[in-house]
Amino acid sequence: MTDATITSAPPAKAATPTRSALADMWKQFRAHKGGVAGLIIFTFIVLAVFVGPYIHTVAPNAINIRDKNQWPSLAHPFGTDNLGKDMLAQVLAGGRISLAVGITAMLLALFLGTLVGVLSGYFRRLDNPLMRLTDLFLALPLLPLLLVILMLFRDTLRSAFGPETGIFILIVFVIGITSWMHTARIVRGDVLSVKSQEFILAAKSSGMREYRIILKHILPNVLSSIMVSATLGIAAAIITESALSFLGLGFPSDFPTWGRLLFDGANFMQLTPSRVLWPGLAISMTVLSVNYMGDAIRDALDPRALKH
Repeated sequence: MTDATITSAPPAKAATPTRSALADMWKQFRAHKGGVAGLIIFTFIVLAVFVGPYIHTVAPNAINIRDKNQWPSLAHPFGTDNLGKDMLAQVLAGGRISLAVGITAMLLALFLGTLVGVLSGYFRRLDNPLMRLTDLFLALPLLPLLLVILMLFRDTLRSAFGPETGIFILIVFVIGITSWMHTARIVRGDVLSVKSQEFILAAKSSGMREYRIILKHILPNVLSSIMVSATLGIAAAIITESALSFLGLGFPSDFPTWGRLLFDGANFMQLTPSRVLWPGLAISMTVLSVNYMGDAIRDALDPRALKH
């Protein structure tokens, strides 16, 4: 009886490759139809306001009295204002400023909210004073506070940095310091639930410093809440800036934003209603698309929603 030659078969490959967490998040994001639509619209708006001026080369502040108060036409797709300025050029220029204000103010509010939330949730001795400070800011009437701060520091910053840069710094600062509270509360709640996990206790017992535990273990686990707050913060900042500009307390008239265009066109609604239609539509579509993106990001970063 001869021994049969036994050949070892190669190991079978896994039926499905291991999917990365990023791929799972993107798949979950794509399943949210509103989020995909919001991403497409927001991308279109960003490309339009930054690339559009190279296609539509009319200067936003070019005055042509002979073409004043015109309805939309081939020469002026969005019409003109009472000084003959091209509305499409102004909407594109205003979009760059409004988006810059929204993103910058959101970053400031996100930094303050994350800092307060992490410190309050991780260090027990700081929890009570920081949360009372947060409650104090939440109890303040924001619109009167914004108006008072603008009236007090507007002329000082305009003389120090110029009429445009000074107002930009002031509005970004005002919006940022009055919109961090909700982020702080959300981050604090997540930190409280994360710091009781076993891997945090293991990191503490190993002698790891507190700041390294926060940077390496706490922040990555609350990143989903921070990202959702970021998307919603952009929308809130754009609305706040538009409200201030609509009240005439924002940027000067020769420095258009979407809110300023609404303010300037309010008196001409019966003559040329398109003057308030286009900036109002731009604000609405931007805020709506960002909100839908925030909902989709929240669902995509929810570990219970990911399918393995």
